[in-house]
Amino acid sequence: MSTRRQFLSALSAAAVGPHAKAAPPLPNIVYILADDLGWGDLRCYNADSQISTPNADRLAQQGVRFTDMHSPSSVCTPTRYGILTGRYCWRSRLKQGVLQGWSSNLIEPGRMTVASMLKQRGYHTGAVGKWHLGFQNSEPVDYKQPLRPGPLDHGFDYFYGIPSSLDFEPYLYVENDRTVEQPTARTEGRNDPRGVFWRPGHIAPSFKMEEVLPTLTNKAIGYIQSRAKQSQPFFLYFPMTGPHTPWVPLKQYEGRSKAGIYGDFVTQCDDVLGRIMKALDDARTASNTLLVFTSDNGAHWTPDDKAKFPHRANANWRGMKADIYDAGHRIPFLARFPGRFPSNKVSAQLGCLTDLMATAAEVTGARLPNDAAEDSFSWLHAATGAKGKGREVVIHHSAQGLFGVRRGDWKLALGRGSGGFTQPVKITPQPGEPAGELYNLKLDPAETRNVYADHPTVVAELTALLETYQKSGRSRPAL
Repeated sequence: MSTRRQFLSALSAAAVGPHAKAAPPLPNIVYILADDLGWGDLRCYNADSQISTPNADRLAQQGVRFTDMHSPSSVCTPTRYGILTGRYCWRSRLKQGVLQGWSSNLIEPGRMTVASMLKQRGYHTGAVGKWHLGFQNSEPVDYKQPLRPGPLDHGFDYFYGIPSSLDFEPYLYVENDRTVEQPTARTEGRNDPRGVFWRPGHIAPSFKMEEVLPTLTNKAIGYIQSRAKQSQPFFLYFPMTGPHTPWVPLKQYEGRSKAGIYGDFVTQCDDVLGRIMKALDDARTASNTLLVFTSDNGAHWTPDDKAKFPHRANANWRGMKADIYDAGHRIPFLARFPGRFPSNKVSAQLGCLTDLMATAAEVTGARLPNDAAEDSFSWLHAATGAKGKGREVVIHHSAQGLFGVRRGDWKLALGRGSGGFTQPVKITPQPGEPAGELYNLKLDPAETRNVYADHPTVVAELTALLETYQKSGRSRPAL
């Protein structure tokens, strides 16, 4: 029997069957999602990084480092929808952009999430951090009322966090379905220097920007400590607030990098990862925990930043956060599962953050129905080194709703321009000019030579593939 089949057989026996007591228990799952962390920020991805990231580097040595993993969108909200539902967010009501702090609930009623699926398998489920998927069924959200629907209606037993990004009002904490402190004060916002930025608006009187990441980290550690004392397996979804703006590193991290306050904030985020790893060790649960560390999209690292610092947050990939170019959505992805995954392994398997749901299902022996996780493929075989067929296609999506299709070495954008933050955002083709952009990433990983006009067959095939996925409502084959 193959290593992978032995692994899955043991997990299945842990859930059901006459030998359940002798089999290993179902594993805990901890999913840490950094916010706007670039592929090139971590030393294990970019040897020239000007930021020290010892904890991420150690995690890479202890597990598997994926080099071709992508977020389903180049910005925050749609990626979070994709992670939790296993479905591309452009299939939802949100066709471009992100939600704000006053926005209503995005996840459809009754839709299965990773959390609700794992609850069916007997898990306790917790979410700590940046929600950014809306509350209630009307806008603006009334924070004096119960925040339902919200995380508790989408499979989570416990939630503690903030409504949206740390630069969107209202600035406050939510515990389960209630506001911890009402936003009765007001902040005038800040935008100096770049990165120390948040919008003006309502704020809870005791809410302080620099204290948010430490507060959420302590809550996540407390959840691990509490649940590790129970026999019930747990799932912790920990979407961090950094290193997204505002860049507000604590004093002890200032000057720790050669990439300004952004790099210092990344250093703090790496330390948060180290604290979570230590909490798992101290609770003696690390050996039976699948730990994932990744980012929701690429870094917001501009040409001005590149000119000012010798750091490349997105390495040599083109563009930045929000773009259809690879820097917008190619992200670091580290996974550790002691005794199940080999150590210090590098995988070039094409992947997408929507794949958490199918992977968690395979790890726990769950069966996904056809009306759930429509765009989710398990990457378990790539992590274990076993034979298996993984994802072959990823649909990319920019902040402004520009579509892209990746299959093999080919990447097609169905328009010209970044579709995000990099200029030019949109190029209107003149007569005789190509309508989109096509790149061979094997020959041209930096996306510098548009070969759209040279390969009409490839353009037609990838365009037809996208249309098929759009019309069918799924990319994962139906059962």
